[in-house]
Amino acid sequence: MDNKQLKSTKERSKHQEQTKNSDVDSKNKEIVLGSVVATLIALTPFLFNLYKSVPDRKIWNTFLFTYDSKYYESALIMVWTLSGQVIPLFLLLIWFFTSRHWWYHSLLIPIAMYVYQIIETLNSDLYFTDRNLITYLLPIMIIVVPSIYLVRARIFNRLNTIDKSTQELEDELTFKPKTLWGKIKQYF
Repeated sequence: MDNKQLKSTKERSKHQEQTKNSDVDSKNKEIVLGSVVATLIALTPFLFNLYKSVPDRKIWNTFLFTYDSKYYESALIMVWTLSGQVIPLFLLLIWFFTSRHWWYHSLLIPIAMYVYQIIETLNSDLYFTDRNLITYLLPIMIIVVPSIYLVRARIFNRLNTIDKSTQELEDELTFKPKTLWGKIKQYF
């Protein structure tokens, strides 16, 4: 009987040690990922000012490519316009993939808006930017807005019938994939 208790005690201690090691590893990964995200956010003012290194000419020749700015008539203005859309999109994507709130799906609307504006800016030789934006955003809004309202209604329905705080209900309704790929797969 003592041998069985000794074996089970050893197994429990091994399991506890493995759990502690995996907790330490996951915390280290979270710290590294958080540090990378914080560094990228801190670098955004510098990324935005990269447009200043672009010449104020219609044709911009580099060793990688040649860009001819037909609509803007200046490569500098084109890159400035594009950076004014890419940087907020970048920050919104970071917010979307790191948010733990139940309403983070609503960030898809401005994300879609910025993606559309970037595409239109790149095609600006043919069209004006922001032309008929609402027609492209409408399908996304038709899905996102009612789903957010339904989640909100569920939260307040439970809040009125159950003695839980709003934070506990948000935690209960929040889907938390462990990896970035898991977060992306959630939508497809």
